[in-house]
Amino acid sequence: MPTQNDLNSTTRPPMRGGGCLVAAGLVIGPVVGLLFGQTSLGLVIGLGVGAAAAVLLTIADRRR
Repeated sequence: MPTQNDLNSTTRPPMRGGGCLVAAGLVIGPVVGLLFGQTSLGLVIGLGVGAAAAVLLTIADRRR
């Protein structure tokens, strides 16, 4: 039966979380959209930008 040290040595370190980028996009997007009079569009664009940044962060983290 593997010991705790064996399990820790074979596992990879925790991956970085990209959820904060999605949340930031959902908060910042409408604020920027408000400046242009398009709050809903800002929300959708903020979601898209945040999700894309989270996906890119995940891909970059897997390559290491």
